Amino acid sequence: MTAYDVLRVFCGPRGGYGNELGVVRDGSVLPGPDERQEFAAELGFSETVFVDDPERGVIDIYTPTTRLPFAGHPCVGTAWLLDVPELVTPAGVVGARQDGEFCWIEARAEWVPARTLRQYATAAEVDELPVPPKGEWIYAWAWLDEPAGRIRARAFPGRDDGIDEDEATGAAALLLTDRLGRALNITQGTGSQILTAPQPEGWTEVGGRVHLER
Repeated sequence: MTAYDVLRVFCGPRGGYGNELGVVRDGSVLPGPDERQEFAAELGFSETVFVDDPERGVIDIYTPTTRLPFAGHPCVGTAWLLDVPELVTPAGVVGARQDGEFCWIEARAEWVPARTLRQYATAAEVDELPVPPKGEWIYAWAWLDEPAGRIRARAFPGRDDGIDEDEATGAAALLLTDRLGRALNITQGTGSQILTAPQPEGWTEVGGRVHLER
């Protein structure tokens, strides 16, 4: 059996919730993309990371059905686990830093695969949404407190891979931050927390708490 760690990324203030992430620290045990895709499908997490160079932070990210050039919660979780200043993804070099209980990454909106950001009038409307039909990646959101930058969100990947709703989605939070042009405090899923902040020259920071499950 291939050894891997399980993390929860973007945990709530009391350490609960968060999106599970699988990390294979020694990517050489599964070097080929087909092997990696098969293993990610077996694990069934929304994303699984394969580390190809732990010192340089070179990583490869897979959902149960596809390879991703960049993704938020895998980068936050892996940066925390490896304790490195940057990660090298197919999309580009992701900056990383630790700040107390939070791990932050810095990335660009253009690295994020297509998402539909759909605003609702109230958080209650977001809470009541059923899972939409497959085919469109939807990030549903509403203001909880607009002056304070607090948002309620849910994420529906729209893939036929068993992940009907994503508990915490850093990439979509990055896109929303880029669109709104302001720092956000997002409550997503059942209780996960994502913090974001625009940075100069088109960069955006995304941060959250990470807990090692096993």
